[in-house]
Amino acid sequence: MVKLRLSKHNIDRRKKLIRSKVSGTADRPRLVVDRSNKYIYAQLIDDVTHSTLLSKDDRKVVKGTKIERAKDLGKIIAQEAKKLKIDMAVFDRSGYKYHGRVKSLAEGAREGGLKI
Repeated sequence: MVKLRLSKHNIDRRKKLIRSKVSGTADRPRLVVDRSNKYIYAQLIDDVTHSTLLSKDDRKVVKGTKIERAKDLGKIIAQEAKKLKIDMAVFDRSGYKYHGRVKSLAEGAREGGLKI
């Protein structure tokens, strides 16, 4: 039986494909997701000026499972984006599949009022 492994090469290939189609502006920045084994990170990036508008992670969120913390992070980033008068964003999943923590973060951002 052959086991399929998710290698760094596959993630990089998917990431390159996504980035060729997704770009953020000041009005509609790119919501980038990065994750480690313990935490999940989110940033709002303006690709025109090459600047990060907002950056948050779930290290301060202590309650719940990883998926629940990711959803809370999505709500937090949506609230902070509203303070910056940003109501729309483009979702960049950074080569990760759209399930689990990545999906939960996107749903939390939508619940928080951010249009993705």
